[in-house]
Amino acid sequence: MHMHAEKSIIIKCSDSGIVSSLLCSVTSTNIGMAGLDNKMMAADLYLLLLAVSFGSLISIAAEELPRFQQPAKGDGSLSFLVIGDWGRRGAFNQSQVALQMGRIGGKLNIDFVISTGDNFYDNGLKGEDDSAFEDSFTKIYTANSLQRQWYSVLGNHDYRGDAEAQLSPLLRKIDSRWLCLRSFIVNAEIAELFFVDTTPFVEMYFTDTKDHTYDWRGVTSPKAYTAKLLKDLELALRESTAKWKIVVGHHAIRSVGHHGDTPELVNRLLPILQAYNVDFYMNGHDHCLQHISDSESQIQFLTSGAGSKAWRGDIKGLNRGGLNFFYDGQGFMSVHLTQTDSEIVFFDVFGKLLHRWNVSKLHTDLERQYSTFF
Repeated sequence: MHMHAEKSIIIKCSDSGIVSSLLCSVTSTNIGMAGLDNKMMAADLYLLLLAVSFGSLISIAAEELPRFQQPAKGDGSLSFLVIGDWGRRGAFNQSQVALQMGRIGGKLNIDFVISTGDNFYDNGLKGEDDSAFEDSFTKIYTANSLQRQWYSVLGNHDYRGDAEAQLSPLLRKIDSRWLCLRSFIVNAEIAELFFVDTTPFVEMYFTDTKDHTYDWRGVTSPKAYTAKLLKDLELALRESTAKWKIVVGHHAIRSVGHHGDTPELVNRLLPILQAYNVDFYMNGHDHCLQHISDSESQIQFLTSGAGSKAWRGDIKGLNRGGLNFFYDGQGFMSVHLTQTDSEIVFFDVFGKLLHRWNVSKLHTDLERQYSTFF
């Protein structure tokens, strides 16, 4: 496939040291049972089926976000890749990005992959039997190193199709790597990852649809849905004892890219992340790579939405406070965690290292203890 050699913008500053989402996703047809009318029963049965399929579901309590267990390496470390906004049947250099993901994934011996949403363009999947699933996922990410669990959230483009198709356990029969839920938690020993369904937070998708049709089954009341999600997330963050706390969503909280900040997340989600000492917020949505540091907490905002089509030269001139790095081309991100240290690296479509950021957990923990003491 031809790779366009367009000039890119790189901005780099000095490196600094829901169960309710499942309620409508199972019907008497797709679980092979008739007469199951109670939605709570359907949700529980869906999770039980997923537990059998996935093999590591560790909590299905009706009032909690689904939880999954992800083992770390023998030495306790954890490595993974983050990719977003990718599913175009290999076009727009998706295949080339996948090739470099496989190469870097092999070097890091990654444990899993995170997808930040907009998994299938332009309008999600048409159904569980849509060939786009295999054409944009199974047949693209073929490297041995990428034959790991993929943890995925939905993006706004995914909601324009059959959103529940991506949540179906039937897709796991096609490709066992696939795990996509609206919101859930992954316990990875030294890290806990909280996946948040951000699309229902954005008012524009309900009030100004621009001729798009969204699949809001399971989100009958966005106000109640998002309030419940935030309540569950806050409870989970409060109880977390993980060394690293990572929240993943599709939409950016902070961004200098095309869409900019997401006001609904700045106002409603960010205060919770700040209150419970979240380390990283990872997202897609803007088709770029970027790293922004929060001015009021330790949170690092990490955008990896450059899995295929990128937006050259599309950068906002305002609100660049805390900006460490911005790249308007295609690429992906890697994460390596130990008990004491983290390393975030951004790569372009050629596998070139664009930006590296390291932080010591010992340093941030001491800072937190100091501020708490005084």
